[in-house]
Amino acid sequence: MSTLTVPNQVPSMSEDCEQLRKAFAGWGTNEGLIISILAHRNAAQRKLIRQTYVETYGEDLLKALDKELSNDFERVVLLWTLDPAERDAFLANEATKRWTSSNQVLMEIACTRSSNQLLQARQAYHARYKKSLEEDAAHHTTRDFRKLLLPLVTSYRYEGDEVNMTLAKSEAKILHEKISKKAYNDEDLIRILATRSKAQINATLNHYKNEFGNDINKDLKTDPKDEYLALLRATVKCLIRPERYFEKVLRLAINRQGTDEGALTRVVTTRAEIDMKVIKEEYQKRNSVPLDRAIVKDTTGDYEKILLALIGNGDA
Repeated sequence: MSTLTVPNQVPSMSEDCEQLRKAFAGWGTNEGLIISILAHRNAAQRKLIRQTYVETYGEDLLKALDKELSNDFERVVLLWTLDPAERDAFLANEATKRWTSSNQVLMEIACTRSSNQLLQARQAYHARYKKSLEEDAAHHTTRDFRKLLLPLVTSYRYEGDEVNMTLAKSEAKILHEKISKKAYNDEDLIRILATRSKAQINATLNHYKNEFGNDINKDLKTDPKDEYLALLRATVKCLIRPERYFEKVLRLAINRQGTDEGALTRVVTTRAEIDMKVIKEEYQKRNSVPLDRAIVKDTTGDYEKILLALIGNGDA
């Protein structure tokens, strides 16, 4: 489901590094050359390029890119070049720094990564920031937000497909009772969402709909202005239908007065190697416009070119 196009014959790492070095040399940077290399290498290859670059030239490739590039293009290249776990740590740290209650990045990372990916992101966070993701998340959030986010970022869910139907029925009932009483911050409600495997939550929420007639997110929409409820709905979506969640983030980022480049860059760089194909299908279905066309309409220059390359369009 990756949209990344990697050539059949990938040049050697030293060749890639030489070309990148060339892109930085002389007057002006050759952005096209940077895109033609980095946007067509997978995570393992990009990691090797970084290692080879520092061994060959004694400089971190990220530092070299930082010196040469600017604005949205720089951000997308830097995020893309980072190891996925480092990237998650960086995005999570950024989210804790400028926390607003509607900022869903922490929840997004906690709920759309596998248990191991989340663990690796937390380890990368230790290494980079000399503290833990959970202490920053706790420090920068309050009340119900903290109550929900902390168990989410510290979760290590079972990843198998096994489902306990008896449990699904009893927990669907618990969820329904709590939601009926508007006890949205109830410990059991949070425990179920934060600890159960995705397969188990899926079974529970299917039973919820069959038994009580409504999709759980419909019942959580009682107050559309409530930011905690919005976070709760997004949590449910991320756990069972991540492509719908990401489609909405993209739609809101693109179809507004002025593009939200931060959100657009984040979704493209974090999902290009995972499920961008499904997100693109969801986007087209929902907006009757292909994602690449929406990006072309809303962005320009090298930023537009690298986004198109990463989502698998364009000949960049």
